[in-house]
Amino acid sequence: MANSVYMPVRCAWGDNCVEENSDMLVPLGKSCLIVTGKSSAKKSGALDDAIKALEKQGISYAVFDEISENPLISVCCRAGEAARKADADFILGIGGGSVLDGSKAIAIYASNPDLTPIDIYKREYKNAPLPVALIGTTAGTGSEVTAVAVLTNDETGIKKSISGPDCYAAVAYCDPKYTASMSYKTTVSTALDAFAHAVEGYFTPKCSGVLRLFAEKCIPVLYKCLTELSKTDTVSPELREPLYYASIYAGLVINTCGTAFPHPLGYVLTENYGVPHGMACAAFFAPYIDRCANFAKEKFVDFCSMTDDIEKVKAVIASLTDLSGASIGKENAKKYALRWQSVIPRNFTASPGGLTQEEAACILAEI
Repeated sequence: MANSVYMPVRCAWGDNCVEENSDMLVPLGKSCLIVTGKSSAKKSGALDDAIKALEKQGISYAVFDEISENPLISVCCRAGEAARKADADFILGIGGGSVLDGSKAIAIYASNPDLTPIDIYKREYKNAPLPVALIGTTAGTGSEVTAVAVLTNDETGIKKSISGPDCYAAVAYCDPKYTASMSYKTTVSTALDAFAHAVEGYFTPKCSGVLRLFAEKCIPVLYKCLTELSKTDTVSPELREPLYYASIYAGLVINTCGTAFPHPLGYVLTENYGVPHGMACAAFFAPYIDRCANFAKEKFVDFCSMTDDIEKVKAVIASLTDLSGASIGKENAKKYALRWQSVIPRNFTASPGGLTQEEAACILAEI
């Protein structure tokens, strides 16, 4: 059972929340580095709204637009240097989960010029990170409200997260309209990610009390939206708002509860086969929910009451999970599973029934 819940992020919700709450940026400083990817911040309209908000409050800015999917630590380190050159007081991240996660790392690099890219994983540095404000443009990661950033090591290609109180944003703007520019495939993948967060977090031992309420609020919403997405190849505008807010609730769940084994197993598919993160996690939904049925029977019954017959749920998730080109097999599975030989991740131990390295290899081999 979770014995504490900590949520220091100041959130503004709803239509035009960036413009209407621009004063929330004032305490963060007089200048900032805007961090984006190549297109989503512009396409969504979020960048224009952010610039208007900054100008309204007399805050100067520079733009760093080089964050890619699965942000590289080398690029984040370089962005930290750009923040110092711009004399930025804070970081304003605008984009999907990769940009939001990258912004948290950039804030650390910016205030610690002696850090090399790999040093961020040591979690030791002299100066506190710069404050961070975030504007999400996808409905998936919930990074707006979590103390986690998933980064990719350039040298190994392996994804690894950092986490802690220093990874919380100071301010988050949560406006669903910025998700309207997402493609169908991105919408599906990010929705699957949010569903994975909600479900994996729900079945951890820590999910109780208010956290269970958050999970029970978003799981049926996400499943309903995924069911609708499985019936078409377009996204109804009516799905944007429930998907986005449900992803934030799911973020609140995993912020304390964490995720289970589909996430680290999913990293293998993303790193080696280019499968988008949400779909990579969803690839392991079936074996995961089967273990939940065996080792967390009470919650499993409740989960089914929130969704549907479990075989139908599996079918919906499978129909949305594109694993084209991904074929692991036994030998590769054994090789990939070596990453968990020395240290069993918390995601494994938090899974119902636990998970061993050998079991992970067997599950991977089925792909």
